Amino acid sequence: MLSGSEQRIGFRIDGDHRMERMLQWLNIISPGTVHSIEPASSDASFRRYFRLTLGERTLIAMDAPPGVESIDRFIRVCRLFHQAGVCVPEILDFNEEQGFMLLGDLGSASYLARLDRETAPELYRDAMDVLRVFKHKLDIETCGLPDYGRDLLERELGLFEEWFLRAKLRFDLSDAELTMLGQVKDFLIGAVLEQPKIVVHRDFHSRNLMVLEEHNPGVLDFQDAVTGPLTYDLVSLLRDCYIAWPQAVIDRWVADYFSSLNLHGIDFEQFYRWFDLTGLQRHMKAVGIFSRLDIRDGKAGYLADIPRTLDYIHAVTARYPELSSFHQFLATSVAEPMAGPIFR
Repeated sequence: MLSGSEQRIGFRIDGDHRMERMLQWLNIISPGTVHSIEPASSDASFRRYFRLTLGERTLIAMDAPPGVESIDRFIRVCRLFHQAGVCVPEILDFNEEQGFMLLGDLGSASYLARLDRETAPELYRDAMDVLRVFKHKLDIETCGLPDYGRDLLERELGLFEEWFLRAKLRFDLSDAELTMLGQVKDFLIGAVLEQPKIVVHRDFHSRNLMVLEEHNPGVLDFQDAVTGPLTYDLVSLLRDCYIAWPQAVIDRWVADYFSSLNLHGIDFEQFYRWFDLTGLQRHMKAVGIFSRLDIRDGKAGYLADIPRTLDYIHAVTARYPELSSFHQFLATSVAEPMAGPIFR
């Protein structure tokens, strides 16, 4: 256990039994060397991360409660990405039964904190290099990752109706509206499943990428990786729920990335359509998750990200005739409650 005048805990742990057990575990694997421990980051899952100070060195301790989070999955994906040359945290020790892990520290400078008009071109270029690694250096047949199939896509799209429309906005949806939402789901799932498959990080955005002086970026939160659609991580990166860029800038980045892939039999128009529709699926899921985090988990901070994410949804639904009814529903039924102060 941490003790002594030079050792400190920068937060209260009274009644936090998992924190107490993690400190006991840390004292067993590294007795007497931890000088301080502070929260390292917030997370939309049940995982927690803490930064440990050991002299001039820092490490990260992860608390992943068994039954709701999988350390095994984290380890397998971490090793897979590391072998392909992606910069991920080094696994130093772990206790799978208790759900604790000790990791190397990739620092505290996230892409979200560092991105601006001047830094964005270079930072996104580095991030897209990682996406090319996923495509070219990881074999979907041998990687051992689960498939991003119809069932999972449908469950994710259902979050928009369940948690945003019904739970957050308290909508009582009509039969016609339910039919329309079902048609939107089928349309988007078809667009996702028709794409070439590659390894997909699944949360490849500015909060999970760390700015490093060498081997940039450091990649975090990769444990939910799957084999899935070609454009998924690209749209996660460029139409980020936490930061927005002018459409013309995004178009240029997408075009540059597409040119670098040298895809056979796929033109840019098709690629961009996939980019749009895959992003719509992701953003509908994200709005549902942000609503659930508020209602179920008491994490109201994510509500402020819903308007930006809905802006992406509005823009894409306006471009495709197949989504005109959904666009009209958003513009009429959803626009008014979204104007309230709770989302701003």
